[in-house]
Amino acid sequence: MTITETGGDPRTPEEPVPTGADGDEHAPPAGGTATIALIASEAGVSIPTVSKVLNGRTDVAAVTRARVEEVIDRYQYRRRRGRTPSGPGLIDLVFHELDSAWAVQIIKGVEEVAGPERAGVVLSELGGAHRPRQEWLDDVLARRPRGVILVLSDLDPAQRRQLETRSIPFVVVDTAGEQPPGVPTVGSANWAGGLAATRHLLGLGHKRIAVISGPVDVLCSRARIDGYRTALDEAGVTVDPALIRYGDFFVGGGYTHGMDLLDRPDRPTAIFAGSDFQALGVMRAARELGLNIPEDLSIVGYDDLPVTEWIGPPLTTIHQPLQEMAATATRMVLALARGEVPTNQRIDLATELVVRESTAPPRAV
Repeated sequence: MTITETGGDPRTPEEPVPTGADGDEHAPPAGGTATIALIASEAGVSIPTVSKVLNGRTDVAAVTRARVEEVIDRYQYRRRRGRTPSGPGLIDLVFHELDSAWAVQIIKGVEEVAGPERAGVVLSELGGAHRPRQEWLDDVLARRPRGVILVLSDLDPAQRRQLETRSIPFVVVDTAGEQPPGVPTVGSANWAGGLAATRHLLGLGHKRIAVISGPVDVLCSRARIDGYRTALDEAGVTVDPALIRYGDFFVGGGYTHGMDLLDRPDRPTAIFAGSDFQALGVMRAARELGLNIPEDLSIVGYDDLPVTEWIGPPLTTIHQPLQEMAATATRMVLALARGEVPTNQRIDLATELVVRESTAPPRAV
């Protein structure tokens, strides 16, 4: 059902506003459509209350908000895009964590596209969580941006419906989990990256290869380990569960798991770290244990951040096109805001092995 909103200016909560032609709150109802007045009647609230919910106002009781959202969802409400009262040129960029050079590459990619479009970028961080809280969503609804880009984050079904209801498109970058049909996503070939990293180490003659991926509940972490497993299976090398670790993508995770893996009699001769930062942590652990890289231990990272060329030794890694991923997502969300339908809802960009000096054949025993 197509529904046109009418009435209810959120700035004047008690008085109905005459209909007009600004393409949003004041659009006249068309034949066969429902209005904001019908939503209010069904929910048993006033028109201004419905308008507050639609605009992300926080001065609505949680129970009332839930009742209004239920009626909006039942009528498959879709707000017509038109002039917005605040920030029509904004893109909301949401990170699960922001404190890393990895995030800087994403921001650069977004700005590369947003700048020429004269779109401002609003940064948000979820403090390590992969799903935003309602307070964040309320702020987004109040801003009414052109679109939202979520990085290693996700929305629950109710949150997705709230954005869809307000005609605010969103795209997920490097999705944390499997997305339902119709959710646009941009990522990279994580399985192929894990496969290439492990094949490289096997080709050098390594048999005892460990992997330290990211969190177990993140899709790209599992995909990289699946690629690692596939390469070992292809080579006829038995997968040792003790050599498979789930870290946190940061230096500390690589260091902790690296110390545990390397400080043992049957230590691995090579480690595939699921991020460059974790590879740096493994390097530190190896040095503290008196191991030389790559003579005693080969290390492969993932991401190909700029720092990997300058550390000692320069890091062999999997190039993940972070800036291109972010730029692609930005182009997609702006196209959705213009009403265009993407030909491909899921885009995975290619990864590439970059061989430097942190890998070599295992030392002869």
